[in-house]
Amino acid sequence: MHILMIFLDGVGLGSNDPIHNPLAAANLPTLSALANGQRWLASTGRQESARASFIPTDPRLGVAGRPQSATGQAAILTGLNVPQLIGEHYGPKPDDRVRHYVNEASFFKQIRDQGGKAALLDAYPPGLHHDIARGKTLRSSIQQAAYAGGQELMTLDDLKAGRALTPEWTGQAWHTYLKLNDTPVYTPFEAGRHLVSLSRNYDFAMHSHWMTDHVGHRGPLARGVEILEAFDGVMAGVLDEWDDDEGIVILTSDHGNLEDLSTRNHTENDIATVLIGNARHTISNSIHRLTDYVPAMWSLLRQA
Repeated sequence: MHILMIFLDGVGLGSNDPIHNPLAAANLPTLSALANGQRWLASTGRQESARASFIPTDPRLGVAGRPQSATGQAAILTGLNVPQLIGEHYGPKPDDRVRHYVNEASFFKQIRDQGGKAALLDAYPPGLHHDIARGKTLRSSIQQAAYAGGQELMTLDDLKAGRALTPEWTGQAWHTYLKLNDTPVYTPFEAGRHLVSLSRNYDFAMHSHWMTDHVGHRGPLARGVEILEAFDGVMAGVLDEWDDDEGIVILTSDHGNLEDLSTRNHTENDIATVLIGNARHTISNSIHRLTDYVPAMWSLLRQA
């Protein structure tokens, strides 16, 4: 039994509006199949398909205001209602209050403390490592959770050795924008298969993508469509490689944003949880809010 969590920053369930919602405009056959043939929309509701459960999930956690990345990600990876504990939704990067709870209760740390193996499978470019080391930027809550579990963030060398993927999956952006032309490039389908293969080395593995949130703040719609269609290819590769008896894949997000490009702000919409694998039947009814993943994952791992 092992778990692969695939995270998309800032993807909620919005209206069926192809002018403002990339999820309503893009060609997404794989994602639609995971939602029983339907688009990922607020009207879709809970769905069961042959391989997946699609569950609208509450990121608001009983706290007024628009959910934010730092506290949402912290809730996902600790099982604690971090917005409630600090009295607000907070982000994008965690402050001392949020880091306190991440450092104490990170699922990566919990796995390590129980003798298991966990990893964040993103490789990050040298510039980010340099900025973190000199205090110019903070780790995200996801990165901090992995760090609290004893993992240094993966590097250019990890990417070259095939031990990690770039945050945008294929590696093409590192060639195009960072001019790191000696790094691997995958098709989306290949990236999805490789992600599953890497996850088999761990009890819990996670991959985190942030550009969906970037587009949610800045647009344009065409870029959102492009990213989602690439992710659809990634998930086709994941489904091709994944054995439904080997564990569970969890797709999730921290808050809404991309699904409504009529505003630059986050939304208060539900996000989608997608559970893939036969083990989903034992936990799907327990998933309602971002704080439900950690106890559900432990229930699976303890059954193994």
